[in-house]
Formats: sequence, C-alpha cells, structure tokens
Amino acid sequence: MKKILVLCTGNACRSQMAEGYLRFFIQGQVEVISAGLEPTHLHPLAVQVMLEDNIDISEAESKGLEQFSGEHFDYLLTVCKNAKDRQPADVTAEQYFHFDISDPEEGAKEVADPNVAFTDTREQIKREMLQFIGKQDDLHQPSVSDTASAFPE
Repeated sequence: MKKILVLCTGNACRSQMAEGYLRFFIQGQVEVISAGLEPTHLHPLAVQVMLEDNIDISEAESKGLEQFSGEHFDYLLTVCKNAKDRQPADVTAEQYFHFDISDPEEGAKEVADPNVAFTDTREQIKREMLQFIGKQDDLHQPSVSDTASAFPE
C-alpha cells in the first residue's frame, strides 16, 4: 500500500485538513499520515470547518515527525514553507511536493471572523489535494468505465 506523509509545523490545522481530504478522496487505497515539526493540538476551528464540508477530523491527534524517523514514504507533502525548509533527512520519500498554504491562525488575526480564514484555507487545501491526486496515476480510483472494460461481455 502506498504511503503519504503530510508535514507542517504544528500538525494543528493545514496538515490535518490535508490528511482529512486525502483520506476522503482516496478512500483507503493509500495510508495517509500527517505530522508536525513542533506538534501542538488540533485546532477546534480546523475541526469545525472540515465538519462543514462533511469531513470529521475530530479524532485526529497532532503527531511529531520524530515518530516517523527512519521511515520511507511514497509521497511527502509539505504544506508550509517552514516544513519544506526544515524537513529532516531521516524521513525520506520517493516524491516530494510542496504546497504554499496560508496559515489560518495567522489569517484569523487579520479578519473580524476567524472562520473566514479557516474556511479559505480549507478550500485552498481541498483544491491542492484534488489537483495532487489528479496528477498521480497511482492514486486514482478506477472509474466505472475502467471497471466495465475489465469485464468484457
């Protein structure tokens, strides 16, 4: 089974949302894990905005990257510049991808309603994860036409 690691600084918002979307869109065909360089706690607004999109990440826990020391992944996705710049050499991957996702906690300081910043980040992550999946042939679910052609009449 393919393995994806999503990495950010705190494993509180962005990487958790990305993990949630990847799990939802790939439907168990790939092992998806998220972690942080300096793990904190799952942010309640991240949980809330994901629930608004019918994805429940409320049981997720922030994990430190050190838990995966020495592991090799098929894909390593960084969702913030800090994670891209500081990813340790002892966690490796076949392919690396970086997504410059805005920090919803920082964005929340600039708007009257913090939910707006978290919703904007959620939508950016959803778009990026769908595009990522779409570009990876080994992550596609078989379509109805693929299944039908596998069983000739």
